[in-house]
Amino acid sequence: MSSGLKRILLVEDNPMDAELALHALEEQRVAHEIVVLQDGADALDYLLQRGSFVSRSPGPPVVAFLDLKMPRVDGLTLLREMKAHGSLRTIPVVMLTSSREEQDLIRSYEAGVNAYVVKPVDFQQYVEAVQKLGQFWASVNEPPPLPRTSG
Repeated sequence: MSSGLKRILLVEDNPMDAELALHALEEQRVAHEIVVLQDGADALDYLLQRGSFVSRSPGPPVVAFLDLKMPRVDGLTLLREMKAHGSLRTIPVVMLTSSREEQDLIRSYEAGVNAYVVKPVDFQQYVEAVQKLGQFWASVNEPPPLPRTSG
């Protein structure tokens, strides 16, 4: 694992789910920073360091957890944008959603998602699932190297 800031991006429009996921990830201490955003439009601005995120600390997250159904820009559209953008393409993406619809699953994998996890309804199972995801993606998985800058 490369040294440096380990950041997780959580894009979730349901405040209760976001709070539970944040609690679960913080309890595991898998990242130095967990960024929580409520929709794909803000997430894209964050990832591309534009708009209100122009001065955020540089560097990509080690993983992005996306909800599928969100206002403004949904998770699938955000995923497609990320995979089409050179500097965002290698960021691992986990769809963390309540959708069990086969078409959502198929579309997500076709768009390049790294994992598709249906949110457990049970509180404790949800917390455990998020903890396992955070542990794997932030501690076990070897992230892609940062793009080299010339100059």
